[in-house]
Amino acid sequence: MESTTKPRRERLQSIMSALLRSERITVEKLSAEFGVSGATIRRDLFLLEEEGLLRRDHGGAGPVEPLIYEAFALGSSFREEVERQAAEKKRIGLAAAETIEDGETVALSAGTTTTLVARSIPFHKHINVFTNAVNIEMELSHRKNIVVSLTGGTMRGGWFSLVGPEAIDSARHRIFDKIFIGANGVSPDVGLTDHHAEEAAVNRVLLAQARRCIVVADHTKFSVVASCVVGGVNLINTIVTDEGTPDAVLQPFRDLGVEVLRAYEMVQPASTTTA
Repeated sequence: MESTTKPRRERLQSIMSALLRSERITVEKLSAEFGVSGATIRRDLFLLEEEGLLRRDHGGAGPVEPLIYEAFALGSSFREEVERQAAEKKRIGLAAAETIEDGETVALSAGTTTTLVARSIPFHKHINVFTNAVNIEMELSHRKNIVVSLTGGTMRGGWFSLVGPEAIDSARHRIFDKIFIGANGVSPDVGLTDHHAEEAAVNRVLLAQARRCIVVADHTKFSVVASCVVGGVNLINTIVTDEGTPDAVLQPFRDLGVEVLRAYEMVQPASTTTA
């Protein structure tokens, strides 16, 4: 049981991290975990709901999902991709977001794993986010601690990504402390690759404008080479992946000087806050 003297800000962040891992949290178990009263937890949940970070229900709370996704609930390739390796992507998102420093300007490429990075940005860190993903802008639009800028461009189908000359030109005029970028393929020989030429073109520019590149990729993306090159391994600083990626697959990246972080080593699954 945690001390009742734990600062409220830390407790609120812990509550949000637990919700991201577990999909639902209960007043009873949060009260036991943090060593505070149920009334205190209910006040915390009320505050987080006022900030638009969760939705309270009877006895606990669940996540807030932008209404834009409801139109894509059926027949959506984005929705299908979200559900693949869902647990791994959540842990990757949480772990990657922990590397964000207060005051930074970060870029987020379009994609399901980068969407989970966006959801996991600590609510007490004030940052600027630049993205070509309409859904990420929607995810963060209610966050008072985040200033979001969206590229122009043409939206590519159900993937919410903006592509084309306007998106490229907008990205070319920005500088980022970090980029969190996903890929269809991650290879030590070729680097980052994508199945879609227009998506790859925008990501190349975002990558070129970033001081530090953090690749977020689950184990299914490694040793895959898609048709369009985004950037070589020399541009990658850090890879955040899950425990399912074999060491033998990751070692070549380490040999090339890339930092490799496994999400489970940074973020342990919540065992005390599930319903």
